[in-house]
Amino acid sequence: MVTVKLSLSMLLLFLLLNIFQCSAEILYIPVTKEASTLQHIIEVGQRTPLVPIKLLVHLGGRSLWVDCTNSSSYKSSTYKSAVCNSTQCFMSKSHGCGNCKFRSQLQPGCNNNTCYIWGENPLINTYIDHAEVAEDVLTIGSTPGVRVTWPRFIFTCLIDPDMVRLLANGVTGTAGFGHESLISIPNQLALDPRFTRTFGMCLSSSTRSRGVIFIGSGPYNVYKPKKVDIPKDIVYTKLITNKRGFLLSDEYYFQISSIRVAGQDVPLNKTLLSINNKEHGTGGTKISTAMPFTILHTTYYDVVKTAFIKALPKNVTLVEPPPMSQFGDCFSSENIKNSNVGPDVPVIDIVLYKPSAFWRIYGANSVVQVTKDVMCLAFVRQDQRWNPTIVIGAHQLEENLLVFDLPRKKIGFGSSLKLQQASCSMYDNTIMS
Repeated sequence: MVTVKLSLSMLLLFLLLNIFQCSAEILYIPVTKEASTLQHIIEVGQRTPLVPIKLLVHLGGRSLWVDCTNSSSYKSSTYKSAVCNSTQCFMSKSHGCGNCKFRSQLQPGCNNNTCYIWGENPLINTYIDHAEVAEDVLTIGSTPGVRVTWPRFIFTCLIDPDMVRLLANGVTGTAGFGHESLISIPNQLALDPRFTRTFGMCLSSSTRSRGVIFIGSGPYNVYKPKKVDIPKDIVYTKLITNKRGFLLSDEYYFQISSIRVAGQDVPLNKTLLSINNKEHGTGGTKISTAMPFTILHTTYYDVVKTAFIKALPKNVTLVEPPPMSQFGDCFSSENIKNSNVGPDVPVIDIVLYKPSAFWRIYGANSVVQVTKDVMCLAFVRQDQRWNPTIVIGAHQLEENLLVFDLPRKKIGFGSSLKLQQASCSMYDNTIMS
C-alpha cells in the first residue's frame, strides 16, 4: 500500500507542473453498474478504521461527499473538519463559515468554527448550502498491485436525509470528478506526482463486469486477450466552462454544431446549441454520468426521432411504449438484425466543430431492449428551458472511452470498443488469465 503525503501548500506547484508533465503511472478505479438503477458506482475505503464506501460517479461533481445524517453512521478517529480560513476552506471555495446550528451535539458534518460549501444530489437536482468541508483517510483505486492511500483527503460531510434519495441501495454519497473545483477527485489525485490532471473513463454496459476510470495521461489499454491501445481514434473538442449562478460549473460542457441521423443533418434550432449567458447558463450540451439516458430538448427529440424512425428498415413496426416507460418511441425488434456494435439501426452522429469531427452513436448505445420483442429509442424527451439543451447520459457513453484533459481543457471521444470486439471491462490483463 502506498501512502501519499503532500503538503497542501504544494497544490499550485503540482497543478502547474501537470500542465506539461506526463504521468509515469495510471491509477485504475473500477466502476460497477448497479442493475436496478443503472447507476455507475465506485467503492473507496475511508476513515480510521477503514470502511468500504460506495459512491455514485458524478462526472460534474465538485467534491466527494458522504452522508453524515446519522450521528452513528460516520465514526473515525482521523476525521477533521476544516477550520475557518484554512487552506482546505480556500481550496474548496467555501461560501460560509461558522458553528453548528442544527444539531444539539457536535458530530461529523456539524462542527464549530468550520467552513462549508454547496452539496448536491444530481439525481434529484437538489442542493444544500451547509456541506461541511473536512478531511480523512481515503484509499482509492490501484496501480498494478498497489492501492493508493491519502491520509488527509478533502471531502464534504452532509447532514440531510433527502440528499441520499434515489441513490442505489448501499450508496452513501457521490464521487465528484469536476474540472474546476480544487477538491474534486482528479484535481486532488494530481497532487501525487505520479499522476496528472488527465483522466479516461470507460463505463461498462454490463452489470456483471466492471468498467474503469483511469487517472493519468495514458496510454489506456484493454486486452482481448492481446493488448489494444484504445485512444488511437480519439476526437478532441474544447471543454467549455459554464458559469451558473455565482460559481463556475464543474459540469463538462462542449459545443456541437449539428446532429446527423443515418448520415443526414436533422433541422435544429442552432441558438439552443450554445450556452445562453443571459439566461444563467442555460442551453448547450453537457455530459452526465448520473443520468441513465440522454435527455433532449423537446424540439430536438422530435426531429431526431422522426429522422431515426424514417431511416429504420421498412419492415420494422412501430409499437406503443410499455406502461410507465420513460421512452417515447418504440418498435418491434423482430426484424432488427444484430451487428458487432449492437442492433443494426440508423447511426446517430454528434457533430463537433466541423463535419468530419464527430462522435458516432451505434445501436448498442442508441436503443434499449425493454421487452423480449420491443426496442425503444434510448433518449428522453424533456422540457429543458432552464437546463442544458442536451444532456449526454450514461447509456450513450458505455463501451466508449472518453478522455478529459483538464490542463488543456479538452474532451476526447472514442469510438465504440465493440468495433474492436472489446469492452471496457477488459482494462485489466490479469482478469484475462
